[in-house]
Amino acid sequence: MTLSRTAKILLSLVALLAGAFIYVPLGVILINSFSADRSLTWPPSGFTTEWWGKAIDNEGVRSALWTSVWVGLVATAMALVLGTLLAFALGRYRFFGRETVSLLVVLPISLPGIVTGIALNNVFTSFLGGLTIWTLIIGHVTFCIVVVYNNAIARIRRMGSSLEEASADLGASSVRTFALVTFPMMRSAIIAGAILAFGLSFDEIIVTTFTAGPGITTLPIWIYQNLFRPNNAPIVNVVAAMLVIISIIPIYVAQRVSSDDERGAGVM
Repeated sequence: MTLSRTAKILLSLVALLAGAFIYVPLGVILINSFSADRSLTWPPSGFTTEWWGKAIDNEGVRSALWTSVWVGLVATAMALVLGTLLAFALGRYRFFGRETVSLLVVLPISLPGIVTGIALNNVFTSFLGGLTIWTLIIGHVTFCIVVVYNNAIARIRRMGSSLEEASADLGASSVRTFALVTFPMMRSAIIAGAILAFGLSFDEIIVTTFTAGPGITTLPIWIYQNLFRPNNAPIVNVVAAMLVIISIIPIYVAQRVSSDDERGAGVM
């Protein structure tokens, strides 16, 4: 179907407006991180790199950053194992209740975060003795697992089982088949799922609020707590700008991994 010139112009304008709506506020945050003002004012009266140095030296920022990285890495590792195993079970085998299990796996990311957070908080405080760093990690696993599962099961359904069956016919064991046939075909999907899961965990704030133990502060929580404190407003801008820059990296890598794999699949 060929679009008319008017339709192309209208679609281009809508795309530009949507892009501006998303990216102009991010640009404002980045500019404000260099503002010489101590409060959130626009336009800035001057520019300085002072706040970047203070943000790097801030003990609260460093501690919150380390907590976010640690929680993200552990939650991603757990989600990788559980999500990949679930994808293989639901993608390769037929059994009673399979569709119900599939629905239950993806449900946590479909529910509002506050609902998931309150539900987990009730379980942790009522039956597991209270909130700790591990309750926070489990809370993050509930939605990270969905990202890994979706990437893995999409790849499993697309690649089929003919190559694995051929490997078995040639005498390879199941372990050798997985290592030399299945895993190489799954690798890019697993890497993309892991990167996206880590990024999702690193930026999460709603579930974190309800599942983090006393004294545990992640970077998004630190930003929220210090956003309206006058002395910390410039540092908050810097940390927010850092998060924007850091978040671009895993998304870009995941996109490149997926696109490279698509090109490879097309060649095959």
